[in-house]
Amino acid sequence: MTDAPVAKNAIVILLDSLNRHMLGSYGGSEFATPNLDKFARRSLRFTNHYAASLPCMPARHDILCGAWDFLWRPWGSIELWEDAVTYLLRRAGVVSQLISDHPHLFETGGENYHVDFTAWDYQRGHEGDPWKTRADPSWAGSPHIGFQREMPYDRSRGYFRNEADFPGPRTMAAAARWLSDNAGAHERFFLFVDEFDPHEPFDTPDKYSKRYDPDWDGPPLIWPPYGVGLIKRGVMKEREGRQIRARYGAKLTMIDHWLGKVLNKVDEKNLWNDTLVIVCTDHGHYLGEKDIWGKPGVPVYQTLGHIPMMIAAPGVTPGVSDALTTSVDIFATLAEMFGVADKVRQRTHGRSLLPLLTGEKTSIRDWVLAGVWGREVHYIDGKLKYARAPAGANRPLGAWSNRWSTMPTHILSREQEMPLPDERARLDRMPGSMVPVIRQTWDESDPVPYWASQRFSGNHLYDLGKDPGEENNLAGGGLEKDLAAMLHEALRAVEAPEEQFARLGLA
Repeated sequence: MTDAPVAKNAIVILLDSLNRHMLGSYGGSEFATPNLDKFARRSLRFTNHYAASLPCMPARHDILCGAWDFLWRPWGSIELWEDAVTYLLRRAGVVSQLISDHPHLFETGGENYHVDFTAWDYQRGHEGDPWKTRADPSWAGSPHIGFQREMPYDRSRGYFRNEADFPGPRTMAAAARWLSDNAGAHERFFLFVDEFDPHEPFDTPDKYSKRYDPDWDGPPLIWPPYGVGLIKRGVMKEREGRQIRARYGAKLTMIDHWLGKVLNKVDEKNLWNDTLVIVCTDHGHYLGEKDIWGKPGVPVYQTLGHIPMMIAAPGVTPGVSDALTTSVDIFATLAEMFGVADKVRQRTHGRSLLPLLTGEKTSIRDWVLAGVWGREVHYIDGKLKYARAPAGANRPLGAWSNRWSTMPTHILSREQEMPLPDERARLDRMPGSMVPVIRQTWDESDPVPYWASQRFSGNHLYDLGKDPGEENNLAGGGLEKDLAAMLHEALRAVEAPEEQFARLGLA
């Protein structure tokens, strides 16, 4: 057992779509990640960490609000019955700063996550950010494989003249400047760097993209396709797949380089002595594993859901923890560290990581739940993973929300993204809250968010110890009966909606 951390400040650096198996500190050798690897050497590196609510904004809800929301709603803002940890920190006198280039934080469905920070800094121009109305004609654009769509990035890209002009580098440079100006100026602070890289578009200066695929002479394939069996079905060529994977690696190496500037500033300001630093992600990204690309409607395999997390803090001995953890545990850790855990209003699902950091405990939980709203619900105990699909038609589907917003897809109408409540809606209560909430139930005839209407492949059960590649599906045997009972018990423990039990055949 080590001395308890005496951290008074916290820095959380979230790199979006960070693939665990591609980091040197987790055994990867395909791409260079020297600064992430350097940070790992001074950190407690978690090897059994999992995403829970997916994808982007649901994962940020996990971290900032501490509650899994994928069982109740598809995607959305902070709701009336809950507070972000930043609200609690503000009331406790802790200065908080958000620095981000993540477009979803400032769109419908994510628009109020920033408001309780003491200050926030949005670096413009990434992916779907509607930053410019007129494209710089020097940018010729880039092709899409499969579905063709216009993206705001194509209007913004021509304004990035040098590497330092790209949104990721600007975000990291802004974080380093903030530390330079603010470390030591506040009694306590919380800095949240929400960096969208290495998320697509996989666009970098040539010195990065040529590093991993120097022979490519085609157009820049910066937009990865989403789908299953794309090479097998002839949607894309194997050579194109190698180029897309290399471009992800180029983006990873570029943002690793700029992350180094933030870590250097932590060195310069001697913050390792009083600051807890977490490097984490929301989820991974399929780049051809099992011929899966992007984040399509499939069970959450390890590539997407088994994610990296590394924590450095004063008094913490660098090393490895195989404790089962998940994203909501970051909220619980921050709440305990800053002394606001007893002020949390909403029902949360996290467990503080502080006992793992101090060595007081070697585990904090026995299972986690994970998934995308309207798709498989996953039960994971660190050794086994069980993905339960709908027992029949994917119904009833329920959404619980008073803000009624979901993922802006840029290609669909708002009604197709998430239908408005209708005569079937009624008022209910979230677990642990007396605030009324609109509860809407849909059936298979409703145009629900598109990922919930994609095809299912049945239940999946994998022994992760014996079968880390998830090749041997054990569903259908006696072991599945046991896991179904465990999933049922876990859903009851979090007071999941009854419609989840009904659609999964667990009622």
